[in-house]
Amino acid sequence: MPKGAKKDGAEIVQMRSRRSALDDLPPPDTRRWVPRRKAEVVAAVERGVLSENDACERYELTLEEFASWKRLVRRHGQKGLRVTQLQKYQERPLRRGAEAGS
Repeated sequence: MPKGAKKDGAEIVQMRSRRSALDDLPPPDTRRWVPRRKAEVVAAVERGVLSENDACERYELTLEEFASWKRLVRRHGQKGLRVTQLQKYQERPLRRGAEAGS
């Protein structure tokens, strides 16, 4: 939108809605990541409140870490984000020959 151009009502509502949605997210300086907070960030990205890159920048996450949150939520729900459950839910690739007992 050109500088000085007026915004219509729908654009203003959309901007306020996005700002409100961001305000509902965990604060950017969050250091203790409980499953609920992780799930909130994943849901916000899926709803388009912010992009994956914006979420990673805001919370100082790697893309790989955020991708693992998304994958765990999809497969196991919020419970999959518990640190104590990670080993249980992590994919374990089969080693060659494991099926044959070698």
